[in-house]
Amino acid sequence: MHVTQSSVWQSLKEIIKSVGIVFGDIGTSPIYTITVIFAIIPVTPANVMGVVSLIIWTLILLVTIQYAWLAMSLSRKGEGGTIVLKEILLPLTTGPWQVGIVTALSILGISFFIGDGVITPAISVLSAVEGLTVIPGLEGLSQQIIILIACLITLFLFIIQSRGVEKISAAFGPLMLVWFVLLGFSGFMMIQHYPAIIATLNPWYGLRFIANHGIIGFLLLSKIILCATGSEALYADMGHLGRKPIIGAWGFVFICLVLAYMGQGVFLLQYPETQNVFYEMIFKQAQWLYVPILILSIAATVIASQAMVSGIFAIVYQGITTRMMPRMHVEYTSRTIMSQIYIPFVNWFLLLFVLLAILNFKYSFNLAIAYGLAASATMTITSIMLSWIYWRKNNWIKAAIATAIMMVNFVFLGASLQKVSAGGYWSLLIALVPLLLIVIYTSGQRRLYTMLRPLTLINFCKKYTTVAPKIKHIEGTAVWLSKAGDSIPSYVASTMFTNTIMYENNVIVSVVPLETPFGILADFEDDLAPGLRLFKIKVGYMEHIDIQSILTAADIHPKVVFYGMEEITSRHIVWKIFIFVKKISPSFVQFYGFPSYKLHGVVSRVTM
Repeated sequence: MHVTQSSVWQSLKEIIKSVGIVFGDIGTSPIYTITVIFAIIPVTPANVMGVVSLIIWTLILLVTIQYAWLAMSLSRKGEGGTIVLKEILLPLTTGPWQVGIVTALSILGISFFIGDGVITPAISVLSAVEGLTVIPGLEGLSQQIIILIACLITLFLFIIQSRGVEKISAAFGPLMLVWFVLLGFSGFMMIQHYPAIIATLNPWYGLRFIANHGIIGFLLLSKIILCATGSEALYADMGHLGRKPIIGAWGFVFICLVLAYMGQGVFLLQYPETQNVFYEMIFKQAQWLYVPILILSIAATVIASQAMVSGIFAIVYQGITTRMMPRMHVEYTSRTIMSQIYIPFVNWFLLLFVLLAILNFKYSFNLAIAYGLAASATMTITSIMLSWIYWRKNNWIKAAIATAIMMVNFVFLGASLQKVSAGGYWSLLIALVPLLLIVIYTSGQRRLYTMLRPLTLINFCKKYTTVAPKIKHIEGTAVWLSKAGDSIPSYVASTMFTNTIMYENNVIVSVVPLETPFGILADFEDDLAPGLRLFKIKVGYMEHIDIQSILTAADIHPKVVFYGMEEITSRHIVWKIFIFVKKISPSFVQFYGFPSYKLHGVVSRVTM
């Protein structure tokens, strides 16, 4: 009996943890979603019933069915996300053009996710701070003061990233649990005044609203989608938390959100002149608790922003290890949890654009008009990949449902395209940065690899066995670093054969990314020749490794570590960008933390 209680308690702890880490973004959407919609259309019973119904069914279709069911049924060793969908889909494709489409979709998905990640902290924090104006005596608080407070909170959020969030994150779950209980209870109490709002569970009200409003109803879907922003976190965080805790948490969160949106609908019907639905409703219900609740809402928006920032760190790290992105300096913020990382360049890049977004848009309403385009694009890309996978797997039922959901996503995306001129171009411009970075970097690396002309393993071994007996060997072991496991870099051949630098024991070490997120396989291949061995380290693309420790564990104690460096010149603007990126990127040895006193870089000159 004790074991059963223990397992139940452990499950509850995992669910609470999921509530804190996964649902911050979608959980803070009730702060602004209804307010934004009814700033555009009049408050009438038909409009309120229609909008609330659309919100509920958006949560059902896009979050529950698309992510909690369809997407989370697919994983690699329990891991989810855009890159995982790509790895699942690639083996099911036929022909190079299909591979190209899948790769392009995954790159776009990553880029839109990063583009969306800039507006999330801006709108979340700014909308929460605007709740100060509901406090008696602060109604006249200037927007400049609100912007200043929002910027200071944002600055604090990004400064603490370098210190790690391991200790702070322990409080995320309980805080967000209290937040969702507040949302649900507040909504439930309002529903008592107008129980007919429960009828919005019937999709007919939403469909009738769109039919009656024509083009305006269609365009309003671009505001409805705000209720589902952050839903991709369900799938992306599956590897960290597990499928069952996230689905269990979503059941609780979904009920709280439905009650919250229903309650806000009732409040609007009672007070049609409301300017800020969420905060005015809370103030009317519990004036004496308003300030603590306001502080809680600001904490919830910081948690939502933190989840997005951590998610972007993880996505960028995956891009680095799969060689889609250039290497960047990575710091580990936890001694026990290697997945807790901090990437300074990404952190300050996000901070700059979040502050610019707050200063440029000034009001959360303006941000809400621009927000959701990148999120809708990300959801649409996910739905395309899900449909493709299920049709290829001949799972007809899920394939048909996934296709229907894909059509719904295209409708939302079509409605959201109007956001481009209203400020949505911000997220697109920001998404363009990682997109161009990935395209230029991967193209440049392919071009560079071809020009450096690496030797095949067979040809290198033939040359080695011919030259090695004629060269005086240096005492000790030398490690020669290679990016590929099936070919030898040209710098190794030129150093050994042209410069006649050869050690008694020569170990060629290559780090090869696995197609799976986790796992480290490190072992010697068969001896290539006397005094020459190949040591392969196969690493999951979400693993964080210490190569020096792996070499020591394999009894490799090098006297020197050789690695290749490129000195590249070009007159072409694209390759000049590539050269600049290469120059500011940490080298392979810096990224993996090799001791500097053993390192010797060998320069190869290339003109692109």
